[in-house]
Amino acid sequence: MNMRKVNKVIIHCSATGPEHDIDAKVVDGWHKKRGWKGIGYHFFIKRDGAIEFGRDINEVGAHTRGQNQNSIGVCYAGGVKQGDPKTPEDNRTDEQKASLDMLTLALKCIFPDATFHGHREYAAKACPSFDVSKENYGFESERSPEHLIREIKKKIK
Repeated sequence: MNMRKVNKVIIHCSATGPEHDIDAKVVDGWHKKRGWKGIGYHFFIKRDGAIEFGRDINEVGAHTRGQNQNSIGVCYAGGVKQGDPKTPEDNRTDEQKASLDMLTLALKCIFPDATFHGHREYAAKACPSFDVSKENYGFESERSPEHLIREIKKKIK
């Protein structure tokens, strides 16, 4: 396997309210409207916890200015208060939290040197609307990440 050097996983929110169950295709459309070649995140987690692949994991992302070269971008649907898009809110569902635990553990297995960060560590934003440093990402999950590790490794060239 010849993969790019990844030393960070950066967590984002879509800055949508909990009533909006968007997916990677919607975000892909938003990013294309900005003139990008497509979705900037490598993974997207829907409200029901479904993990979707976004940008090819072999490609540099477009999610955090100055940090994309050596990072993986993960985004979850949500992050702002219903009806008030200017107010950050940690409104991850239990399913999203479980999927994020499993995905970060899988990524830690594939990229053992990776550390986990919130977008707000690199930009003047509230994103991802929770403190990533207080999570135990990459070390525990109630669900086995084995199937996800296999799926990710299939995509690595």
